[in-house]
Amino acid sequence: MSDISRAFGGGRKALIGYLTVGYPDIETTLKAAVVLERAGCDIIELGVPFSDPIGDGPVIQAASFRALQNGVTPADCIETAAELRRRGLNAPLVFMGYYNPVLSYGIEPFCRDSAAAGVSGLIMPDLPPDESGDLDAAAVKHGIDLIYLLAPTSTAARVALIAEKARGFIYLTSVAGVTGARDGVPEYLPDFVAKVRRQASLPLAVGFGVSTAEQAAAIGCYADGVIIGSKLLRLIEEDPSLASLEEFTAGVRTALDGTG
Repeated sequence: MSDISRAFGGGRKALIGYLTVGYPDIETTLKAAVVLERAGCDIIELGVPFSDPIGDGPVIQAASFRALQNGVTPADCIETAAELRRRGLNAPLVFMGYYNPVLSYGIEPFCRDSAAAGVSGLIMPDLPPDESGDLDAAAVKHGIDLIYLLAPTSTAARVALIAEKARGFIYLTSVAGVTGARDGVPEYLPDFVAKVRRQASLPLAVGFGVSTAEQAAAIGCYADGVIIGSKLLRLIEEDPSLASLEEFTAGVRTALDGTG
């Protein structure tokens, strides 16, 4: 069992927090990751900045642009992960990014260096599972879970393929669209989760649009984990002290614990 799979153990609903590496600067990313773990996050997603993040909404797009302006590269992201380990962070780390930067770095070197830095998983929203053979092979070689996304519009064939290929957990998007905070939880979401669960044995975590403890608790009643991104970046922007980030995350953790 991988570090990521273990994060879903014991009946505890996993809380997964997303940060864009280098937003607003790398030191803040390092501090924010530690805050998220302390406040109850089980897994930390580190976003690798990219110039054309087609799956991301305006908040994460802006954060990625800011990080690129700061000169953040995939190598910097790997070093950030390594520094988090040096600072004592224990939560599994997952890189979320796009395939072009990985290709530019080199598939094998990227997986090798990511694993050496303490990264346990990769999410590539623009890489279809039926075209992921090279990355999948390198990830397996270096003990990294390749995590795939499913949308409510995914066909039964796509669900079956990802249920077969995914490792760690399956990322379920609450909507067919881009990331970003939204009001409420879609009525169809429980049925979507149930449809995937009938074919998949891995934990199922829901993201895209989660921005309140109430939403997280509702999703935690039928999913195995909740992913929050845009809301966290907004809190970092609004309160550089990170006190609001810690308070919000702790509140979500408490809400999720009430659904176990």
